[in-house]
Amino acid sequence: MATVTPTTPTWGYTLHLPRDPRSPGVGRATTRAVLAAHGIAELADVAELVGTELLTNAHLHTRGEYALKLRSREPGQLTVAVWDNDPRVPFGFREGESLAAPADGAEGGRGLQVVRACAESWGVSVMRQWGASWGGKVLWVDCQWRGLR
Repeated sequence: MATVTPTTPTWGYTLHLPRDPRSPGVGRATTRAVLAAHGIAELADVAELVGTELLTNAHLHTRGEYALKLRSREPGQLTVAVWDNDPRVPFGFREGESLAAPADGAEGGRGLQVVRACAESWGVSVMRQWGASWGGKVLWVDCQWRGLR
């Protein structure tokens, strides 16, 4: 009798979002629904937090639309990424760059620290297609879940 090893097929979703203050919330709800549908709801809190921080930064610091990308890369690993049309990379997002702590009482400046604390790895891909519809950058974060490590 042959033994069949179960495999988890990879999957991916891209949600294009308009420049609207409600878009990060739509991305958060979509992330929760996708992860529940794939049976990995235990990762939803971390993935929502990471995705919302990246979407909020895209909304606050760029112009135009942006997109949320969710992709399972291998069993136990999820990539949460946000594309926007601005090629500038936020300070501290490149690996090796340290982030300064925000001043006491500051209302902002903690988002990327939270993202990096939740991530197994992170990075950026700058799209050099000036004038093309998919220029800009993709900030990505890899998260893992215990059930499939």
